[in-house]
Amino acid sequence: MERKEIGIIGLGRMGLGIGRRLVRKGWKVFGYDLSQEARDKAEEGGIEAFEDVSFLCGEFTDRKLLWIMVPAHVVDKAISSLKPELVEGDIVIDGGNSFYKDSVRRFNDLSRMGVHFIDVGVSGGVWGEEQGYCMMVGGEEEVFKEIEGLFKDLAYEGDGYAYMGKAGAGHFVKMVHNGIEYGMMQAIAEGFELMKESDYELDLEEVARVYTKGSVIRSWLMDLTHQSFKDFGDLENIEPFVQDSGEGRWTLQTAVELGVPVWVIADALFNRFRSRQRDSFRDKLLSALRYEFGRHEVKKRNG
Repeated sequence: MERKEIGIIGLGRMGLGIGRRLVRKGWKVFGYDLSQEARDKAEEGGIEAFEDVSFLCGEFTDRKLLWIMVPAHVVDKAISSLKPELVEGDIVIDGGNSFYKDSVRRFNDLSRMGVHFIDVGVSGGVWGEEQGYCMMVGGEEEVFKEIEGLFKDLAYEGDGYAYMGKAGAGHFVKMVHNGIEYGMMQAIAEGFELMKESDYELDLEEVARVYTKGSVIRSWLMDLTHQSFKDFGDLENIEPFVQDSGEGRWTLQTAVELGVPVWVIADALFNRFRSRQRDSFRDKLLSALRYEFGRHEVKKRNG
């Protein structure tokens, strides 16, 4: 029987977008968040929001299907709050950016209760709500097949998802995806810094626009580079402070464990560390790019 009921734990940018997309696809969506403001936004989007997870869990007419969408360091706390409500056969999905080894541990822990755990790496940022998400799924294949309709409804063009393998595989593939993203963003930022420092008085917004029109390096990141210049002009008012959310570090750590050289990803990660120490145009562009695809905070200068 196809599931059409789901509870979302965490109604921030991504959780809210996932919930609202599912509402439009005919799902009954229950939501929970500590923030009253987040719950109010969810209600406006057709999500039935609760201030207590026990109330949320009590709304299901069948086995529970719960999607956790919180920062990696909060996932264990979220699972602990759900445990008293879980029964054999329930399904818990972690769609955040968790470290894959933590996902394996959580899978084993919940399996002892007879609860199924699915790890899903999600890409697409804030644009995924309208365009659909890219999803990389790990866990038991039969459970994946049981709820595959969920991923179809969320996916980019209906097929932007795939089963990757056993527990942890989804988050492992997403970790590497983000490592690759670090390297691609770094190359874009370095290239545009080179053009900015040249003797040519280049319109970098126009350069970025042309790069999106049939060039070999055209991509969504290049589209967002163009949008960054449209939104932030010459970037002079952006602090060159580029945050990292963990995936790049995990990618590098795993590369060391496996003995695989990942020079570009390593250099991109270390450049993010360096961005917090001195002024750099490339870091302003990296910061703007993170805002464009994920609405991550941009630090602006005063004045």
